[in-house]
Amino acid sequence: MDSLTQAVLGASIQGALLGRWQGRKALLYGAMLGSLPDMDVVIDYGDAVAQMTYHRGFSHSLLVLSGVALLLTWLVRRFRPHPGYSTQRLFATLALVLLSHPLLDSFTSYGTQLFWPWMPIPTAWSSVFIIDPLYTLPLASAVLVGLIFGLRDKAAKAPLLALALSSLYLTSTLAGKQMAEQRVEAQLARQGIQAEALFSTPTPLNSLLWRVVVLDGEYYHEALVGWFDQQPPELSRLPRGTALARVLADSPAHQRLAWFTDGVLRYDQIGEHLVVTDLRLGMTGVHPFRFNFASRRNGEWQVHQQVDRWPAELADLQRVQVLLRRIWQPELEIPLVAWASELGKPLLGAAERPCAVERADC
Repeated sequence: MDSLTQAVLGASIQGALLGRWQGRKALLYGAMLGSLPDMDVVIDYGDAVAQMTYHRGFSHSLLVLSGVALLLTWLVRRFRPHPGYSTQRLFATLALVLLSHPLLDSFTSYGTQLFWPWMPIPTAWSSVFIIDPLYTLPLASAVLVGLIFGLRDKAAKAPLLALALSSLYLTSTLAGKQMAEQRVEAQLARQGIQAEALFSTPTPLNSLLWRVVVLDGEYYHEALVGWFDQQPPELSRLPRGTALARVLADSPAHQRLAWFTDGVLRYDQIGEHLVVTDLRLGMTGVHPFRFNFASRRNGEWQVHQQVDRWPAELADLQRVQVLLRRIWQPELEIPLVAWASELGKPLLGAAERPCAVERADC
């Protein structure tokens, strides 16, 4: 989730459990501690694929963060003891603040390595968009109330109430995900399509309209499914370009990206470049994680040892507005094929394409 949401979540948890003794400082401490796991962004892991796939790694591990909570509990009790609350209450608070961060991240599409150093496919329940105002607003409001009125008397209940509301909303998004997948699976059965894999995620800023991606060999299908739809979802068939993946058979970076995304990838030849797109994140035709894996020279593909990010279009506000209108107007036609086709084209106005550092002609 976005940094603001993680900060107000941590602040709300610590405010609810220790605000009686720490006062407004509990909100500050919780916000700082709740943001701690994302500090791994300052680490330089190497190339663009490494930066993406090592983020939310060790710093989001339930095992590592439990150890950090134990260490912080010992340090606080040794150097800043407080007679008002027990060691058990302090540890429970610190552990909940720290562990809630990766658990909330797991509800997004990115992928969170909860079980590091073990390496299963990163957890991505993908039931909330990375920015969801309906989840964040109760928590932010509770923090604001606590800062203004303190954490005593009636105001002391604000963080607990906000946590209950936000958790209830988070649970409801799982129902939306199930609804979207069931409707698409029924449509796949009607059309006789054998899905290789299915991935669903909310469209930007809401959990009422869902984007479902179905992998089908050389192609993939995309569909939009909303709570208020009366008709079966329309499946848009799109080229996936998997033949190009053979070029990257010996690329460790591609193998890691395929593991991290569970293979929900698209391959395009754009000019003389082989570009791989993570289809899970963003919205149709606008995906923030695209990578320049290889360049074609004299008819031969040369795989880059160091992979760069490929420039991606910024989310068009007008396109987001169209998707938000689609929630309430199921009959509104969304040109998914046209939007997705933009992935195979160079950006308008781009004078040059990125290239790997080791290439002499860059």
